[in-house]
Amino acid sequence: MGLRRSFFLLSVVCLSMALLLTAGIYAACLKIGEGIPRGGIAISYDGTMTELEKPSPQQERIMEWLGRISMLTALVLPVGGLGMAGALFYKWKLKEPIRILREGTERIGMQDLDFTISAVSGDELGQVCAAFETMRGELQRTNQELWRQAEERRRLNAAFSHDLRNPVTVLKGTVKLLRQDIEDAVGREQALRRLETYTLRIERYVEAMSSIQRLEQMPVCRKGVDGTVLEQELEETASLFMAMHGPSAAAGEPSLRVSVLVQGVTGVNVDHGIFLTVAENLIGNAVRFAKREVKISLRQEERLLTLSVWDDGPGYPAWLVKEGPKPFGKAADTVHGKKAASADTVHFGMGLYSSRILCGKHGGVLRLENGTKEEGGGARAMAVFACQRDS
Repeated sequence: MGLRRSFFLLSVVCLSMALLLTAGIYAACLKIGEGIPRGGIAISYDGTMTELEKPSPQQERIMEWLGRISMLTALVLPVGGLGMAGALFYKWKLKEPIRILREGTERIGMQDLDFTISAVSGDELGQVCAAFETMRGELQRTNQELWRQAEERRRLNAAFSHDLRNPVTVLKGTVKLLRQDIEDAVGREQALRRLETYTLRIERYVEAMSSIQRLEQMPVCRKGVDGTVLEQELEETASLFMAMHGPSAAAGEPSLRVSVLVQGVTGVNVDHGIFLTVAENLIGNAVRFAKREVKISLRQEERLLTLSVWDDGPGYPAWLVKEGPKPFGKAADTVHGKKAASADTVHFGMGLYSSRILCGKHGGVLRLENGTKEEGGGARAMAVFACQRDS
């Protein structure tokens, strides 16, 4: 029932009750007044005049009060009936919706949107409460979307910062080799080619990352790549990471053995940049946490290209194997079960996380597991890419 109709009905009922009560009081006053003598003279039909009994002073005061009561009742009760109608209308129709809307406004003002506003009735105020609940829900969804976008941007920036470290590491290693005054013309040419390739890759990576809002939006550009090229790049990446993060012979640490095995890969259609980014993340982690040995294998079965990187380090934490890599996750500085020695080695889990996203973009998956006892434990990361043989 609408508010206007409710107020009209309440007013009619309360005013009717007030008028009935007024009429009852007026009738009672008349009945009481009938028993009180009025005084005066009575004239009969034959002209005889008889003096009537006069009221006593007390009876006169009663008559006066009866008149006042009748007059006040005729004025006060109808007005009181309308007032009671307003009070009942506020209590039954306005009080609860106003309270709910006031509390909702206060909570929204405190940035608290985790509540609901129920429609207490089907009238106009109930519709206002329903509209207010819709507005609250939209505000909550908007805030969640803004938070999600901010979180995605944070993850994107962290992945961008992390994935640039590996090409920079390669460039540093190449510059280091050039500073050693390579006399071999072939070696110098390879170093210059590597500088040019990685510089172009960084440029394209920066352009791609600046145009997207989420890491999942990174475009995939497949092209034919020969298996020997991938094998050579894996070997160069491993050697450069060993030079930067591997054991130091000067410190008396045992040397690190790295082996690369490529099986059945002739030519494949993959996104070369995504493949190298994932490979660098996995190889960098393996070299950083390995004790003596790192094994890298690349094989192709049907339309799947699998890159496997194993190291004999402490292995992955149980939570990482179970839940998978997460950005800024717990124990981010113990990716291989080993506490990071300094802030420079803390990567916040972004390397494995971005590798998982990139593998998914490429139609594949990233699997993490710990090595068996026969293998000597350690950690194994397998990056699978969906691809086709280059015809």
